[in-house]
Amino acid sequence: MKRFVGLLSVAGAVLLAFAGAVVSTAEFTLGPAMIGGVLTTELLIKGLFAGAVVLGLWGVHLLVLEFLLRTASKRRAHDIRNVLRLVFGAAGIIALLGVLTDQWVGVLLSLGVVGFAITFALQQPLLSLLGWLYIMAKRPYAVGDRVRIGETKGDVIKVDFLVTTIWEVGGELVSTNQPSGRVVTVPNSMVLASEVTNFGGGGSEYVWNELAIQVSYETDLDVASTVMIEEAEEVIGEEMVDRIADFRERLAETPVELEVTDRPTVNITQGESWVELRLRYVVHPRRGTRVRNELYERILDRFNENPTVTSFPVSRNR
Repeated sequence: MKRFVGLLSVAGAVLLAFAGAVVSTAEFTLGPAMIGGVLTTELLIKGLFAGAVVLGLWGVHLLVLEFLLRTASKRRAHDIRNVLRLVFGAAGIIALLGVLTDQWVGVLLSLGVVGFAITFALQQPLLSLLGWLYIMAKRPYAVGDRVRIGETKGDVIKVDFLVTTIWEVGGELVSTNQPSGRVVTVPNSMVLASEVTNFGGGGSEYVWNELAIQVSYETDLDVASTVMIEEAEEVIGEEMVDRIADFRERLAETPVELEVTDRPTVNITQGESWVELRLRYVVHPRRGTRVRNELYERILDRFNENPTVTSFPVSRNR
């Protein structure tokens, strides 16, 4: 459909341009000779060429958009639409001003002077536009990513020229890592002025997570650690192996050297009146809370089945 409309628009632009050329070479006027101090034929010619510019750019925009979106993902399609809107919008403004004034060089110089003045009057919007250009070039995040920008955390649903729209996760309404239902708009200038965290950055959508369980000093730590690892492997074991393999490939492309295990591990830390067992594993950030809850239930059930091996602290300091 877009292709048909695009071709139709281009054809209409060609017809309007041809009509403008014919009228410009004809020696006649339509209606009153002058309107507002301008010849009627001159107004008609400029109107025809202006219409040709608008229709032509719109048609080319649709054709280019359809061609680029054929194999593009949803994230890439969102970026392509924004870039084409900016390019064709700027080209359309310059072309229309040039057609209406017949002063192409003057239009460009005027735009330069106006742009210089706007720089001082609209600093924040311009910073946000620069932030958008930075986002397009450096890709700190894209549509669909879970990010934290300043104090706002959530899933990116839209990146416009001036703002990034985020489906909030956490925040004031909920205490868990779940959507709050609110939509937050963040100025793109924040990307240049504050810390940006991409949950799933570095080429992988998965992140490391930890689950901490406190047990008493009388607990058999080897047995408890084994139980936690077994339950984690049962829930996300095979998935974790695949993701760690991908993580290692990404890591090999950087100068960073890290020792990464492809199975869940347990780290032990000492508390005031308890021992804390921290299960470390890899999970998708959107499944973090669900996987954590499932692991808690499974591990606590296993611990309760062996009260003589594992026990929990009873101090009030717990």
